[in-house]
Amino acid sequence: MIIEQRLTEIFKEKSAGPFLFVGSGFSRRYLGLEDWNGLLSKFCVIGKPFAYYLASSDGDTPAAAKLLAQDFNAYWWNAPEYAESRAVNAGKIIDSTSALRIEISRHLSRLGETDAKASPYPEEVALLSTLNVDGIITTNWDPFLEQLYPDYKKYIGQSELLFSNPQEIGEIYKIHGCATRPASLTLTSDDYATFNDRNPYLAAKLITIFVEHPIVFLGYSISDENIASLLRSISLCVGAENIEKLRRNLIFVRRLESGEQSGISDTYIAIDGVQIPLVLAQTNDFTEVYKALAATKRKIPARILRYCKEQLYELVTSAEPEKKMAVIDMDSIQDKNELEFVVGVGVKAFAEGDIGAIGYDTIEVLTCSPI
Repeated sequence: MIIEQRLTEIFKEKSAGPFLFVGSGFSRRYLGLEDWNGLLSKFCVIGKPFAYYLASSDGDTPAAAKLLAQDFNAYWWNAPEYAESRAVNAGKIIDSTSALRIEISRHLSRLGETDAKASPYPEEVALLSTLNVDGIITTNWDPFLEQLYPDYKKYIGQSELLFSNPQEIGEIYKIHGCATRPASLTLTSDDYATFNDRNPYLAAKLITIFVEHPIVFLGYSISDENIASLLRSISLCVGAENIEKLRRNLIFVRRLESGEQSGISDTYIAIDGVQIPLVLAQTNDFTEVYKALAATKRKIPARILRYCKEQLYELVTSAEPEKKMAVIDMDSIQDKNELEFVVGVGVKAFAEGDIGAIGYDTIEVLTCSPI
């Protein structure tokens, strides 16, 4: 209860709603998915164990994935067990890594709600699906998050996020790619080199989220290099003198190790000599975290707020904004094209009888008695 109470206080003191930052440990917990090395080991099909590829790349997993992809490519083109996949996907092969990307994506796409329902944490999964968080950032490739939040708009990869206009509400940012688009996966050392080159631009795109929203990290080690790299870029954006503004915005949820006790505390992570403040919640029962998130409720669903923000963005950037208005049931809105957004500018404080005090209302039909 201490974790739930403390996090509830943190979330309620923020003007903006929470974001989730979800890593591979999340999918391992709820879907039983392998860790990265375990996933790649499933595709070591020519007799070499994944340990061989790791040793050949001096322990660098992305470099090992590149070596594995080359061997797997040669095998995939002739192996009878991949005949059906070749018939469908042969035209999508663009380089020596494509076959591995395709088969990893096929494997992950089979995972989802059925696996989650069989999870040893059914109460946590049930709570997750009800959370009205502002958005989700993830490095995961599997489709579980989209299944939990089907109304959220998805952005795949850095490029799609960098060259779009996300509204920072009701959205999922799959920054390492998605199994629905195999070519998008950040898989090999070449992919990571490209990702790291663009990381400062991604950090600049996400800086408002990190400054204004509490960010709850799930499924990551506090020392995870992906997180360290992004926090390093964000700390450069805000500057060392402003780093304390992130206090109580970064919340890491970590499973207990042997001999540890559940609890929550303020701590720091050192990245390139900069002490970044964060809140560390250590527990094996994540329902405490999810109940705190659930306590922060919005009167308007996140997807509707996203539609409104999109309409406002289009209104101020369009030379010929539309001029329609309709009053409909909010729950019936399923698509942003069904929504028209009206903005009033310069409305003064109104007195009784002013039109602003009335707003919109129905027109009563008066009937007259025959003379």
